[in-house]
Amino acid sequence: MHILRSALIVSLAFAPAVLFAQKAPTTAPAPQAVEAAPAAPVRTASAILQPALSQAQETLSTLKVDKWKKGSVRDEASENVRALLHDLQTNIPPLITAADAEPASLSRAMPLIKHLDAFYDVFLRVEEASRVSAPSEQITALQATMLSINQGRIAYDDELQAQAATREKLVFDLTSELRTKTDAAEKSAEDLKAAEAKAAACKPAPAPTRRRRHSTAAKKPSPSTPKPQ
Repeated sequence: MHILRSALIVSLAFAPAVLFAQKAPTTAPAPQAVEAAPAAPVRTASAILQPALSQAQETLSTLKVDKWKKGSVRDEASENVRALLHDLQTNIPPLITAADAEPASLSRAMPLIKHLDAFYDVFLRVEEASRVSAPSEQITALQATMLSINQGRIAYDDELQAQAATREKLVFDLTSELRTKTDAAEKSAEDLKAAEAKAAACKPAPAPTRRRRHSTAAKKPSPSTPKPQ
């Protein structure tokens, strides 16, 4: 599960950078926007996790730790139960609210995921302690609640993975579209340059200009011009 979350972080962190890594054409017009397919509805963190968290709240609130066998196991479990209840009432709600505000934002989801992991670990210790000291009905209630919490965590991870796959596909489609338009624009620019060069080569050279010749012989005097004495 931790490997899955690491993969989600890497894929979403590098996704926007791919769009700008392509070579932009210098002479081509800007590519037209790509029409994205309608995205699947996003399930919020509260919609996925709240049923399990409400069950945990009820189970822990009604847990009768004083009926457990006396000893250090019961004392430690009692402290953990108080910590879990405080977490449910104080720490987890704002994390869920933040994740709900931007369901597709991994930066909002990761603090909640990490907190749920820690919450589950402490709940697991309470369940393990119950198998040593608690009555059977309390063990059953803790085990059912723990299973519900774990299923909620898995469902939330699956939702984040689905969102990451959708965003990766969008990035791939945009990148392919940009590459196609860039290649077409570059080919058009090359074809235009080739046509201009061909037209310049086929254009006839201008005819040379004839220069008038200037005579150096002395002009003969006009018969009507009197000779000097």
